[in-house]
Amino acid sequence: MFKVLAKDGNAKRGEFTTVHGKIQTPVFMNVGTAAAIKGAVAAEDLKTIKTQVELSNTYHLHVRPGDKVVKKLGGLHKFMNWDRPILTDSGGFQVFSLAGLRKIKEEGVYFNSHVDGRKIFMGPEESMQIQSNLASTIAMAFDECPSSVASRQYIENSVARTTRWLERCKKEMNRLNGLEDTINKNQLLFGINQGGIYDDIRVEQAKAIADMDLDGYAVGGLAVGESHEEMYRIIEKVEPHLPKDKPIYLMGVGTPANILEAVERGVDFFDCVYPSRNGRHGHVYTNAGKLNLFNAKYETDSRPIEEGCECPACKYHSRAYIRHLLKAKEMLGMRLCVLHNLYFYNTMMEEIRDAIEAGNYAEYKAKKLEGFKENDKK
Repeated sequence: MFKVLAKDGNAKRGEFTTVHGKIQTPVFMNVGTAAAIKGAVAAEDLKTIKTQVELSNTYHLHVRPGDKVVKKLGGLHKFMNWDRPILTDSGGFQVFSLAGLRKIKEEGVYFNSHVDGRKIFMGPEESMQIQSNLASTIAMAFDECPSSVASRQYIENSVARTTRWLERCKKEMNRLNGLEDTINKNQLLFGINQGGIYDDIRVEQAKAIADMDLDGYAVGGLAVGESHEEMYRIIEKVEPHLPKDKPIYLMGVGTPANILEAVERGVDFFDCVYPSRNGRHGHVYTNAGKLNLFNAKYETDSRPIEEGCECPACKYHSRAYIRHLLKAKEMLGMRLCVLHNLYFYNTMMEEIRDAIEAGNYAEYKAKKLEGFKENDKK
């Protein structure tokens, strides 16, 4: 399913074949938590901004509208009218983010819904069942994402449990993919490496899950409070122990600079809410760094967000107009900023793939990082 087409150092250019189409890697997955990109972005917009993979959230879709509702409507692809790959996370991150609303046990996690307070139980089998109902292309294994400041003993126990949960996930997915009423009988499973910032725990668990012959492998539990240097170190330690013929996914990361650094260390898949979240607040990415369009200096600026950009915002609108929309709290302003940011990320991933194929990734990365600093100098 995963074929490496070119390498430049540790950076690799690949192709991942799925039932919903081929994914060119490295790839940035655009985050649509509740089956929509926040910022009034529809599925038909995603192709315009070069989206390859859309990512949705298992926990949130289970809470509403309900995964069984989505299954009745033909699965997530039909529900949101998207015919390319979809990755669903497992609900495991909510074990971390909803710390005040949950209790973790060997069988799984007991939640109180953040919407209405009702009790929810989710374990490996339940997460796989929900994701099977959603019929995503790639399902993530159910895990716990421990806090980066948790004790070593806590993280050791948590990682051991996550590994046991992964075995249960694989068994349940195999069962679900064989059922007659399963929508996507070719659903893929990615396992998740955890271990906080402890190199030895990470490496030991990476070796254990590498033997499970999964469809892909994620490095989770990063970008949750540790430094960028610690994150890069963990990737360097873990990557050699994951299978070379399977994609590596760095979960929840990150800034354009984070992505450039992680690609150099062998990562293939990325996702992050930054481009859409920042866009909704008027912060837009350019090759000369990030701009805050609320800044008064853009009030009469007739230029596009970035000269030469082919996104829907830059092709038709000025910085001044988009700033006006944002100040007037018109939804169109937010939408245009989100479209631009996602287009910027997706275009950067194209450039990364081209640079790896050309064998000049180090030069490309250095030039890109230097460009990002230009607005800081002004």
